[in-house]
Amino acid sequence: MKRETIIRWSFFILGLIVLAFGVALTIKGKDLGIGPWDVFHYGLFLKFGLTIGTWAIIAGFIILLITSLVTKSLPKIGAVLNMLLLGGFIDFFNYVLPDPESMWTKTAAFIIGVIVIGYGIGLYVAPGLGAGPRDGLMLIIVEKTGWSVKWVRNGTEIIVFLFGWLLGGPVGIGTIFIAFFLGPMIGVSLPQCKAFLQALLEEKQNSVTI
Repeated sequence: MKRETIIRWSFFILGLIVLAFGVALTIKGKDLGIGPWDVFHYGLFLKFGLTIGTWAIIAGFIILLITSLVTKSLPKIGAVLNMLLLGGFIDFFNYVLPDPESMWTKTAAFIIGVIVIGYGIGLYVAPGLGAGPRDGLMLIIVEKTGWSVKWVRNGTEIIVFLFGWLLGGPVGIGTIFIAFFLGPMIGVSLPQCKAFLQALLEEKQNSVTI
């Protein structure tokens, strides 16, 4: 059981690191636009200072607070760690990664970033240790209203995107690309990550049995 817990948490933390790396890559290619939530965080950064990762943490904290008040329960440890670590990892990678100079390198950074984001989400979701603050809010809205996940997710991202755009966040064709293609990409990455995790767990279990 202890080994299984270590493997699950390792997957979770690795997923957050990979996800943050992907987000940082899309920010480096921001001339094409970035994801709706990142547009919002970037807009806050332009308007009020601090860092993009700090605003991701602040927004995550406010969302966790709202969901806790609505559900009258404390957030899961996975959601809290998601809120705290993801923003820090984003700032780290945003600092160490070089800024691409040509449009070709910016485009490459953006496309690779979206793919990396898809697998980062797959890795951190696969262990089942708790959804991030934003996904948790989406699930609560679905539960309270009975609306479909698709419409709630699209609706929240459109609202957040509009606020980010008004704040001056980078919007472009890449924003639309992420909105339409990230979901299907997660539909591919998540089963793969779950299968890989299960294979590791079974391998460890077999080695302990032998």
